[in-house]
Amino acid sequence: MRPLICLLLLGSLLHVHAAQAQEIHLGADVVSRYVWRGLDFGESMSVQPGLRLTTGPLTIGTWASYAIATPGAYANEHDLYLSLNFGALTIGVTDYHFPTPEGRKFFNFDNNGRGAHYLEPFVQLSGPAQAPFTLFAGLFAYNDPDYSVYLEAQYPFAVNGVQLTAKVAAVGGRSSFYNTGSAALVTLGLSASRTIPITEQFGLPVFVSYILNPNPRVERSYLVFGLTL
Repeated sequence: MRPLICLLLLGSLLHVHAAQAQEIHLGADVVSRYVWRGLDFGESMSVQPGLRLTTGPLTIGTWASYAIATPGAYANEHDLYLSLNFGALTIGVTDYHFPTPEGRKFFNFDNNGRGAHYLEPFVQLSGPAQAPFTLFAGLFAYNDPDYSVYLEAQYPFAVNGVQLTAKVAAVGGRSSFYNTGSAALVTLGLSASRTIPITEQFGLPVFVSYILNPNPRVERSYLVFGLTL
């Protein structure tokens, strides 16, 4: 598994370099809490840098989240992802990496919940401009004994110049990863974002998200503030 992933990443990076990437995006979010798919990861403010390169239909990226305060200081995540876009359809795979001081090092690719990496192939369908919904489905196909299935739907809209996004998400069955005993809703959410003008040439994007996880094993709500740099 380790050589396969390394070769995939190396080959993809060489392809992007050879094709001279058409788009490079870099930035970071600072969030009051890192809430991922209805679960608070770290109970701390977090800094979340990201870098992606796109050439034609191919996107290669890396994203991370680093908790600022203890006890969440070890709640770190560093992901790699690759996707192919075919208009309304996007397919790809994400490598979720959770480094810890207790041995979850980068080259620990053990399976069945023992390793530091979780591979999630995914597919995403985007609606037309008249109905700009997004449907997402992902399966933890490696290092998750439950083979957890995650399903999500989003719909963006605007009210008085504020961009809003409604979200609903569910897990398809029993999952230790998502703390579900059976199929369950894990997210009901609404996000609002806008750009605060600072100067004539610069504005600061900010967002607030209300997230409810109605899963009986969690039953928790969150209100998250973030800004994008």
